[in-house]
Amino acid sequence: MFRKRNLVLQSMRRVNLNNLETLISRRLWSRAVSTHSNRNQTGIFSLAGELASLVEESPAHVDDTKSKSRMELKRSLELRLKKRVKEQYINGKFTNLLKKVIARPETLRDAYDCIRLNSNVSITDGNAAFEFDCMAEELSSGVFDVASNTFSLVARDKTKEVLVLPSVALKVVQEAIRIVLEVVFGPYFSKISHSCRSGRGRGSALKYISNSMSRSDWCFTLSLCKKVDDCVLESLLSVMEERVEDSSLSVLLRSMFEARVLNLEFGGFPKGHGLPQEGVLSRVLMNIYLDRFDQEFYRISMRHEALDRDSKTDEGGLGSKLRSWFRRQAGEQDLKSPQVKENAVRVYCCRFMDDIFFSVTGPKKVAVDIRSEALDFLRNSLHLDITDETDPSPCETTSGLRVLGTLVRKNVRESPAVKAVHKLKEKVRLFALQKEEAWTLGTVRIGKKWLGHGLKKVKESEIRGLADSNSTLSQISCHRKAGMETDHWYKVLLRIWMEDVLRTSADRSEEFILSKHIVEPAIPKELRDAFYKFQNCATAYVSSETAKVEALLPCPSSHDGPVFFGDVVAPTNAIRRRLSRYGLVTAAGYARTNSMLILQDTAQIIDWFSGLVRRWVIWYGGCSNFDEIKALIDNQVRKSCIRTLASKYRIHENEIEKRLDEELSTIPSAEDIEEEIQHEKLDSPAFDKDEHLTYGISNSGLCLLSLTRIVSESRPCNCFVAGCSMAAPAVYTLHAMERQKFPGWRTGFSVCIPSSLNGRRIGLCKQHLKDLYVGQISLQAIDFGAWR
Repeated sequence: MFRKRNLVLQSMRRVNLNNLETLISRRLWSRAVSTHSNRNQTGIFSLAGELASLVEESPAHVDDTKSKSRMELKRSLELRLKKRVKEQYINGKFTNLLKKVIARPETLRDAYDCIRLNSNVSITDGNAAFEFDCMAEELSSGVFDVASNTFSLVARDKTKEVLVLPSVALKVVQEAIRIVLEVVFGPYFSKISHSCRSGRGRGSALKYISNSMSRSDWCFTLSLCKKVDDCVLESLLSVMEERVEDSSLSVLLRSMFEARVLNLEFGGFPKGHGLPQEGVLSRVLMNIYLDRFDQEFYRISMRHEALDRDSKTDEGGLGSKLRSWFRRQAGEQDLKSPQVKENAVRVYCCRFMDDIFFSVTGPKKVAVDIRSEALDFLRNSLHLDITDETDPSPCETTSGLRVLGTLVRKNVRESPAVKAVHKLKEKVRLFALQKEEAWTLGTVRIGKKWLGHGLKKVKESEIRGLADSNSTLSQISCHRKAGMETDHWYKVLLRIWMEDVLRTSADRSEEFILSKHIVEPAIPKELRDAFYKFQNCATAYVSSETAKVEALLPCPSSHDGPVFFGDVVAPTNAIRRRLSRYGLVTAAGYARTNSMLILQDTAQIIDWFSGLVRRWVIWYGGCSNFDEIKALIDNQVRKSCIRTLASKYRIHENEIEKRLDEELSTIPSAEDIEEEIQHEKLDSPAFDKDEHLTYGISNSGLCLLSLTRIVSESRPCNCFVAGCSMAAPAVYTLHAMERQKFPGWRTGFSVCIPSSLNGRRIGLCKQHLKDLYVGQISLQAIDFGAWR
């Protein structure tokens, strides 16, 4: 559908261009003829003036708002605000941003449209919800009351946690400030800074971390933890004053901080998970404040990489190292020799909001010194606390580092020859396993035939042992019940014998006894010995170490060493625990019915499960253990959806699959997931993948809602999503399943939902309920104060 639409748009543009060219040529020719005789009186012919006069005669401009995606519209709105901000750049600083840019009705209207686009609400419905002229006048005059535009939610549990959230009007002001500050400070952010930036999101951060770990010897992480106080706030405002000269903007930010709606807390909640208290303005202010550390890191890397006088080289010494360092910072290729590269110190850093990753190539002493210098600057200059106090660990021996909800580790990339050896060993193991299964299946089949034939032919007169009074059968025949048939009694004796064998030899099953104790002793010895000889040879080959096989391979050249690569691993164990916590699987790991969703409509139940699968496909598509995610989707998530629907309609699971085959296709099976990944890559526009535009949406986890009541005429309810005027057909209860303060893993579910939101009731229209489930909006789009 997207391809057809693009082709139609391209053809329409060609037609408009052709018509415009024809119109321009005719207009210019007529103007040239008419003005040729009067050129002496009118002056030189102006092409720009003639083109300007064509505006009135050109076809009417067609509004292409509907043809653009919502992220393209959001980018166009931000570009419009960017032009207004640049007009205030005077003498090296941006002045009067609050009165000249933010406190303008058109700026507030564009900011409100950005909020509606984040909520997946059409911006063509008008802006009748607010009086932007009055808001602009209050902001410019300084009488805008921040405290009156907030509301508090108190937890219903014993903690009595109070959560302060901004109203929609205050969100509009914060969004306008956020766009203005990004225009001012965004171009100066360091390249090591990720999150809230175009082209530098979670995916690019993981890619950089895995690449740097493959070239490093030591690695460690630092996690910041600090609830911002007045000291940190004043330091932040002083940093802003270096580029912004506007005291009224500082006063407005200080009033928001005092009203507790900025949520400036380092390490207090996850980054970019779309939670209600996680404002984008707070993320931008944190990036502005931590930019001081980014600049300090460059000085640290220069001291250890370029100004280390203890390790001079023969090719220019200190000057050569400093020149190479500047080349690397400029993005040029390092021209040093391979021997110099092996002995050089390299420092890598990646900061994703308040999580910082370091990796160092060189001796451990350098890594310890870098860590010490970074800690001193964060504590003494930025006044922040550190939660991670671990020492630098070697990249080769460590099991991996927990980074951005995943596990990143350093592995050795095997050579093609070693890969071929492992592939051959795997083929031999599978071939031996197939032969063993065929052997066991054949012997068990023979044993069952022997048992059936014996029970069919057995008779009282054929058992010779009964005629001999000294035989075992004659002695135990007294235990035979009266009226018991001979074959039945023979079965009882056989079962007693098998139970005795199972107790003494710990064999696995009765079929195994028939195979090993009945059939195999009767098979010819040559055949039996040939089979076990083959199995022993195959086991010895498979269990042989790779080093012994590599000794038989051609010896590689002396300069070839092991090749390392960074490996990103999805936390499958943590995901399994979340599946059990959310009621999708039992304690034993089997899929079960989710009782929270059973009262919702069929389409909503399927959307909930397909939203979880969609998040996994997007987040973990590049992980090395993605096959385990496929198995979870196929064996647990999909089956849990089917069993939930079967319990809802009280019919068999197979019947549900037949009836809802087309609807269940939105939850891909393990075989269709690769096609789903390619579909996401090809059909998703570049704007929809920009984490700067989709901050808090693309990383938002799946929340759990249960149906509370159906809306009636006596108790009406509108949709709680900001900017939506649709009626809500039902009211839902939000369940907070994750309450830990510092979540370590990324599992696909919403994490760290404040306890103040647990049990809150919200009204959602059908479209926004689907958007929330499939990941088109986040909890930030919901106005929890609609029922104040």
